[in-house]
Amino acid sequence: MIDSNFVLLYVDQPLASADFYARLLGKTPVENSPTFALFVLASGMKLGLWSRHTVTPAAQPAFGGAELAFEVDGYARVDAMHGDWSQRGLTIIQSPTDLDFGRSFVALDPDGHRLRVYARAPE
Repeated sequence: MIDSNFVLLYVDQPLASADFYARLLGKTPVENSPTFALFVLASGMKLGLWSRHTVTPAAQPAFGGAELAFEVDGYARVDAMHGDWSQRGLTIIQSPTDLDFGRSFVALDPDGHRLRVYARAPE
């Protein structure tokens, strides 16, 4: 069996990105250097921020082709986080919208990675 609990994002400036995610997540990175930062989330998932200038082998940028998704409880929480993230100055590319799976909005991090906050539709 194979399992994954680690996501790597290629970023322009890992220290700046680590600061962005530390404020967004309310967590301190467990590792933080000029080329790499690492967060361990409450779920056990790890979020790595690797310098796109030093990743080996070199990766071609393809921003917008994937998302980090954050599930929250209830539609009101989606709307509240949208307000909070908007006030923090995040670029919002989709305002809270009701979709077939529930309610969601999408923001961008400083490198253009998509951050989706969502709540599942009531059953």
